[in-house]
Amino acid sequence: MSDKRVRGRAWLKLLVLLLLAAAGAVFYLGNAYTRFNSTPLTVAAGGGSIEVARGSSFRDIVADLRRQGLSTANPLYWRALAAQMRVAGKLHAGEYALEPGITPRQLLANMAAGRVLQRNFTIVDGWTFAELRQALARAEKLQHDSANLDDAAVMQKIGAGGEAPEGRFLPETYAYVKGDSDLDILRRAHAAMVKTLDELWPGRAPDLPLATPYEALILASIVEKETGLPVERAQIAGVFVRRLQNHMLLQTDPSVIYGMGANYAGNIRKSDLTTDTPFNTYTRAGLPPTPIALPGRPALVAALHPAAGDALYFVARGDGGHVFARSLEEHNRNVDCYQRKRCR
Repeated sequence: MSDKRVRGRAWLKLLVLLLLAAAGAVFYLGNAYTRFNSTPLTVAAGGGSIEVARGSSFRDIVADLRRQGLSTANPLYWRALAAQMRVAGKLHAGEYALEPGITPRQLLANMAAGRVLQRNFTIVDGWTFAELRQALARAEKLQHDSANLDDAAVMQKIGAGGEAPEGRFLPETYAYVKGDSDLDILRRAHAAMVKTLDELWPGRAPDLPLATPYEALILASIVEKETGLPVERAQIAGVFVRRLQNHMLLQTDPSVIYGMGANYAGNIRKSDLTTDTPFNTYTRAGLPPTPIALPGRPALVAALHPAAGDALYFVARGDGGHVFARSLEEHNRNVDCYQRKRCR
């Protein structure tokens, strides 16, 4: 056999070996890439998040994933996946949720669509504005732009300058994303309360002793603090509406407590009922000057649609509900029975 033929066969064998090696490499890399695509990131059982800063490059994002131990895959796999998905250079800044089981493909899809992580902040029915501000200060991933502002400055910042803040924010759950401000939530909650009052006021019951939506807001805040039972709200509102119509003092303890401020230590005494403040409805006629809490929509509806009846008094039963009475004599018997435990 000639040297030329020997060399030809050797080159052929080498070529076959190279082709087999290349095919093996392609097969191996293909399998590895497929596993990378479908293998969840290393996320803690409780989940987490990753933040993409404005101006971050794709390399920065992948490096951050590797630095946090979320992925050990070669950056080339990430580049190949982004190219396949056609999202390279199209990832949005923001905070993204990392739920257990999330895959690289799902994460890139979220980033490309800008599906940033949303958190919820709930304003609870019956909170005071002070309690609302304290809760906002504890909210995670929320900018606290109101931290050094007094109440008047906060109202100015949200476009409601000159308004007393109490009662002006609708209790609901508000979604926010990282970078949003506490002022953003207050602005939305204020707008929601304005919208709700504008919606409910025109359909109010006839002949209410309420001249403005703000007076309805004040009455609703009292109803909110007097009972937590949905079935009682309209009854409680009815009692206060009739007392206003009959020019009787409202005599509502929650308003007195609100006027006491920091002096309230958990119990209301007889001397507290006789100490005059703008909110003492035992010493001053009519509604207090402002709401005493943040009333929810059900309390607003009750204030504008009080239940008919003739009850002018009510007393707590001790189980969350109340007993209603038409006369002072009947009311005093109820007080003896349910407050002093001297039923007769």
